[in-house]
Amino acid sequence: MPILEVEHLRKSFGATRVLDDISFTMEPGTALSIIGSSGSGKTTLLRCLNFLERPDAGIIRVKGETLLDAASPASDFQRNIRLKRLHFGLVFQSFNLFPQYTALENVTLAEKLLAREKPDWKDNKSAYLKSIEEHGCALLAEMGLQDRMGNYPHQLSGGQCQRVAIARALALNPDILCFDEPTSALDPELTGEVLRVIRSLADRSTTMIIVTHEMSFARDVADHVIFMDSGTICEQGSPDEVFLHPQQERTRQFLSHYAD
Repeated sequence: MPILEVEHLRKSFGATRVLDDISFTMEPGTALSIIGSSGSGKTTLLRCLNFLERPDAGIIRVKGETLLDAASPASDFQRNIRLKRLHFGLVFQSFNLFPQYTALENVTLAEKLLAREKPDWKDNKSAYLKSIEEHGCALLAEMGLQDRMGNYPHQLSGGQCQRVAIARALALNPDILCFDEPTSALDPELTGEVLRVIRSLADRSTTMIIVTHEMSFARDVADHVIFMDSGTICEQGSPDEVFLHPQQERTRQFLSHYAD
């Protein structure tokens, strides 16, 4: 069974159609790279998948469960929206860390808030907090930040901040990890360290959607590639099919620009 099914997704802002009949599926443990020019709808697609935007039409299913059917009343979109979002982890372009919290506090905050809603929270508060702290420490160590857990975002480099953001996204064990241009705010040296982390996640068969302008990385890390243009899926296939043997002229134009 596919882990993700997206059917006929559409989204407009005013008179501008940003997503137009987007459909694709993903298998568990695969990495999907989404490429395309700025303004092609890539970020809006991620925002719709993470329930930060409500599509005008379409269906989103995770593990066979329909999380969104835009034909349903608008009130259905908000129902259990926090639980729906837990299926996805989103790493933003600009980190979006809370500046008043340490790296460890940023990673553990959401898990602590969820734990407080458990019926036995008051009776087992210490055990919950200990488990959450240990989990957060393990994630930061996995990101190579074991010596930066007590640092605040302003005390970290851009690459370190992005690795904290990745650990935070992983903290709630999402079904699908989404990256929205994770290296766009970084210089080339810091870009490499973040891409190495993402590659290590791919090597462990983490299910991921990666929106990126790093063409060589998109080709190397992905099992499947989607090229978006003007809000539509212009072409999709394996990395070799899209990058080496594109069928659409628009795809060839886009890739030739990056080849130059």
